[in-house]
Amino acid sequence: MRGRLGFAVACVIASAVLVSPRAGAQRAEATGQGQGGPSETVKALVERLELERYKAMIKGLTQFGDRRQGTDRNRKAVEWIEAQLKSYGCTNTERIKYDYQPPPPRDPNAPRPGAGAQGSQPATAVGGGRPRGIRTKTGVNTDPNAQPDTKVRALDSQESTPGAREEVYCTKIGTSHPEEMYIIGGHMDGIGWGEAANDDGSGTALVMEVARVLSSPDVRTERSVRFVLWNNEETGLNGSRAYVEQRQGLQGKEDPAGSGRYPEPKWLGMITHDMMLFDHGMPRADGTMGKEQRPEADVNIEFQSNSKFAAEAQGLAWAFERANEKYATDYPASVGSHMTNTDSSSFMDVAPSLSLRENERGTQIGSGWDPQWHQPTDLYTTYSDADFRLGLNAAQTTLAAVAELAGARVQK
Repeated sequence: MRGRLGFAVACVIASAVLVSPRAGAQRAEATGQGQGGPSETVKALVERLELERYKAMIKGLTQFGDRRQGTDRNRKAVEWIEAQLKSYGCTNTERIKYDYQPPPPRDPNAPRPGAGAQGSQPATAVGGGRPRGIRTKTGVNTDPNAQPDTKVRALDSQESTPGAREEVYCTKIGTSHPEEMYIIGGHMDGIGWGEAANDDGSGTALVMEVARVLSSPDVRTERSVRFVLWNNEETGLNGSRAYVEQRQGLQGKEDPAGSGRYPEPKWLGMITHDMMLFDHGMPRADGTMGKEQRPEADVNIEFQSNSKFAAEAQGLAWAFERANEKYATDYPASVGSHMTNTDSSSFMDVAPSLSLRENERGTQIGSGWDPQWHQPTDLYTTYSDADFRLGLNAAQTTLAAVAELAGARVQK
């Protein structure tokens, strides 16, 4: 009883924080939420997403190999992403600049986080939750000879060096409330001697496709929406942490005074997208995986239950789940409470934060449910249209939810 009561209270709190009564009434009228059905406006925006466009964006990112941070291919990818954003009409691009110095090597004898207590206590995954079923080994491939494609191997050959880093973002400025915004992100760097097509070309392409639709000149949003392509995620969320460190204190401040310009609107929510394509189920007893996307594949929406904004994040997660119900074409969404090890973790104690991905990060991906994770097999050609369609459905979910929350309208 106590758990159900806590859940209900959290939802009420989250709803109150996320949407003011006035804004909520206006948005319900604009989106059709008051009648419980889909909005023709949001539906029309979602229909601007296309499978072939999404695939082409992922393919475009793979021309830079794994886009490993601290390399020329990473810097070229940042430039290419910025050019794409500008071509959509999101011309107010900016860059976060920071310095990255690798941490000292980890002590191999130190206990691993999330391993759980020994004895009668069940093991817990990183981020919380109990891994269940068959588990297989995971890790990061560091052997270039494990990549049989000589072209990909050559693309990935330059080693990372410490030093200056950059990541690009652009913003759809809100018409009524430019001082408030939702942040939509994905990380553009990868590792493993593949093409980082799924981790995280799939999330990067998703963010760019949502940016393309909302940046259309006939689209207006009441609140601002920022599109960020993080760097240095694979080294410990360094790019998103740099963003928080540099810009958290600037939220909601008009600059210059009286200008109506807000370089850093108040963060209403941060949503990151990290590995969107592969939900083939649990490994078999021999460690192999199903070759096809499972029919019951879903988009996993995760918040972190012990974060400072857990109640608000939970409310935001259910808003995304409802958007999936109304607008996604193929795959459903499920909500979980163990968000971890992704760029939204950098924000979770300062704003409501979510992660969208193919599987639960800690209990499933961490147990080997994606054999391409950080491996040479993370190539564009590895995935089928059924896989790409799961990523497209995540894009439909995010676009629909943000369009409703930010108050999107299409000018006739």
